[in-house]
Amino acid sequence: MNDAQPMPIRLGISTCPNDTFAFDALMNRRVDWRGLDFHIELLDIQQLNDRLLAGDLDVAKASFHAALLLAESYVVLPSGSALGFGVGPLLLAARRGETPREPRQVTLCPGRYTTATLLFRLFYPRTTRIEQVVFSEIMPQLVHKRADFGVCIHEGRFTWQDQGLELVEDLGTRWERQTGCPLPLGGILASKRLGAAVTARVQAVIRDSIDAALADPEQPLPTMREHAQEFDDRVLMRHVELYVNPWTQDLGPTGAEALRKLSQLAAQAEVIDHAATLEIFTDPTAGRASGTNNER
Repeated sequence: MNDAQPMPIRLGISTCPNDTFAFDALMNRRVDWRGLDFHIELLDIQQLNDRLLAGDLDVAKASFHAALLLAESYVVLPSGSALGFGVGPLLLAARRGETPREPRQVTLCPGRYTTATLLFRLFYPRTTRIEQVVFSEIMPQLVHKRADFGVCIHEGRFTWQDQGLELVEDLGTRWERQTGCPLPLGGILASKRLGAAVTARVQAVIRDSIDAALADPEQPLPTMREHAQEFDDRVLMRHVELYVNPWTQDLGPTGAEALRKLSQLAAQAEVIDHAATLEIFTDPTAGRASGTNNER
């Protein structure tokens, strides 16, 4: 495929601020697309999971829970992931002093294959009835006491106190205590059908886009505002500061170990059938396309 006939790539990106920040330069073509023709869709993370499971996207952001189910068909790109310490979903309650303990209670989770749902199932197995809703509906339903608990992600992590809700537990902190690893929330998956050469070009474009955003953090703000649930720029940038870090540039050995732990625990809890090996893509021809090893 030459420059006169760019190769089409169906790319899915989540609407959360860390992704619209990281992919802004790619979306607005401020980085070289390297002979590729990106057809971009911005969707809720569970919609992205569903589209990947249906085989509708070549490259997309996915929850690492979904990635475990897709391990035979997709590789994880070293750039573009969201993981770290202090980044976990929050388990919130509608009423003070409540903890999940009875099957008649209802916990709202943001999508069947999100990592947030996986963590709740790991730490609170069979305690409540889980109902899947769009992440942006969780806090409003708790405020109106239409459910007992909710697992909160994205910007809601910074605004739940303003809604008068109660914190039951930071699920990420529990993960950190149990594993000693940063929490792997989601990453960029690429179909193995693309082949190594094309995947290396995709990875390089994504890494360039992340680097461009970090070099000029205010440039992506208009894109972030367009797709955000929360319109306060300070909240948006707090989100970026939390979820965009050196592991977003390159997962490295620490990221790989976090993914191994997630697979192991999910299999032990029978959330997935067996431990899946998530393959992190390595460009066979050069180090730059697969990122540099940014370990802390």
